Amino acid sequence: MDKRIVITGVGVLASNGIGREQYWQSLRQGKTGFKEVSLFDVSNLKVKIAGEISDFDPKVFLGQKGLRSLDRSTKLLCSAGKLAIDDAALAITEENTNNIGVVVGTTLGSVYSISEFDKMALREGPRSVNPAEFPNTVINSPGSQVSIKFNIKGFTTTISTGFTASLDAIGYAIDFLNFGRAKVVLAGGVEEMCIQTFLGFYKLEFMSGSKNGNQPISCPFDKRRDGIIFGEGAAFLVLEDLEHALSRGANILAEIVNFSICFDPYRINKYNPRGDGIKKAMHSSLEEARLKPSDIDYICANANSTVKADKIETDAIKEVFGNQAKKIPVSAIKSMTGECFSVSAAFQVAAAVGAIKEGFIPPTVNYQEKDPECDLDYVPNQARQKEVRNVLINSFGPSGNNSCLIIKRYEK
Repeated sequence: MDKRIVITGVGVLASNGIGREQYWQSLRQGKTGFKEVSLFDVSNLKVKIAGEISDFDPKVFLGQKGLRSLDRSTKLLCSAGKLAIDDAALAITEENTNNIGVVVGTTLGSVYSISEFDKMALREGPRSVNPAEFPNTVINSPGSQVSIKFNIKGFTTTISTGFTASLDAIGYAIDFLNFGRAKVVLAGGVEEMCIQTFLGFYKLEFMSGSKNGNQPISCPFDKRRDGIIFGEGAAFLVLEDLEHALSRGANILAEIVNFSICFDPYRINKYNPRGDGIKKAMHSSLEEARLKPSDIDYICANANSTVKADKIETDAIKEVFGNQAKKIPVSAIKSMTGECFSVSAAFQVAAAVGAIKEGFIPPTVNYQEKDPECDLDYVPNQARQKEVRNVLINSFGPSGNNSCLIIKRYEK
């Protein structure tokens, strides 16, 4: 990386915490956000719980004006933007707005709006649709609305790479900052809870309990794991080049060390059992950052409680870190937030910033039964006090995308 890039603000809306302080406290306490779905009818499904943000009121963050035409994804993302901007004490003015950008990772963020718009067109005919609802049907709508809401004119980009989208958004932001095309970037992601996306994962039998009707549980690395608990939310990180952050007296939360990606296509919706992509991404991150395995104090794992992915990640860590692998705490915050698809990686980065600032390792909750094939230190059930300098964040999915980010404690 050419410039020193720092994180100066965190805005989070997760099922287990809204705002970075509440979110970090929930992670420290091992608090999950799982509850029975209230946004739509699940009475005839085997799975009835999810990581839903049931107490979300966008008026608290955005006021009343202009909310009527916005869908849930956009309200969540704009609220996260407000939290992040306030957390960074970032004043957006006509003088600096062209140096500020927005990049959002989302893949399913417009599915509900598309479905509802098309439903009306099919039922009543295309002439009967509400034109005010049309803007919500395009995937870049949430990010664009953030720019409009907060008068950000530098650029707005939407990244749609599935499970890794919000980490890839951060990677994109890093490039813009390095190229000098922006001084500040809001980078993050959003996914909303809706019947369409819920049923998609349910019918693919990707969800815990969807195959056998057992009580759903998110227990990464545990032998009982049988799939994800689906979640929703939004998160933004405020990224700046160090010089700009210092010039405005920003509170620096952490520093970005390196971002690496590896595309490893295998089969559609199938994990590569060899884990070649995530291994290469981790290798590249360490090498480009000039860090040794022993320099990593915590690995914020991708692990989402699926049988194959958790084993793949364990094997990959063991190969990349060698003898050091069993000495490094590895934990899965998705045991508390659920698998939130495109926004999950941004939640992981927000958690990693908390680990550095607050000096604790979030636990992997619901960990009870050891799996012989997953034999690392997963910080079971209780947070661990620890001085944290360098954190590796992993994100990968069954479509071949693999991304890694290393952040560290900021030091002058």
